[in-house]
Amino acid sequence: MGSWPAIARRIRVPLGFAFAVLYLWLANPTLTSILIGSLAVVGGLAIRAFASGHLQKNKQLATSGPYAYTRNPLYLGSLILAAGFALAARSWWIAAAIPAFFLAIYVPVIRAEEALLRERFARFDDYARSVPGFIPRIRPLVSTADKTSFSWGLYWKHREYNALLGSVAMIAALLLKLKLNG
Repeated sequence: MGSWPAIARRIRVPLGFAFAVLYLWLANPTLTSILIGSLAVVGGLAIRAFASGHLQKNKQLATSGPYAYTRNPLYLGSLILAAGFALAARSWWIAAAIPAFFLAIYVPVIRAEEALLRERFARFDDYARSVPGFIPRIRPLVSTADKTSFSWGLYWKHREYNALLGSVAMIAALLLKLKLNG
């Protein structure tokens, strides 16, 4: 079989699609909830996009841009995005399921990824001591070792636009559900 972090890593995307179906079924949106939730969704997407444009997977330890504030800006962006969708849905079931999903799936994945980074990059431990794992620092880490700037090429390479497309599709589905429920 495999360790739970390895399993969680493999099932997180398919499980997310299954959750999307359940989400639409349980959602009870209003125009106001969709608008408020969409603001958080945009914030989460922006953090994810900014992080993706600074990430050179397996080549360099990312410490610039949002990685100067938190070690896991992609997951932070995902959680903000999910919170936005919870607000848009107006469902206590969804609001309860999102933190449970995050704790069961993403926390083990984050721990496994950090173990891999620790093995791959000698300066990871110093970075981890200076930058919090999730809740961002107030001031960025000042490092002379990594002054990488945002790259649209990395954004496209990591296919981060899929998060944008999926979010637009889900907001459209919520608006359709609102219209159909009149």
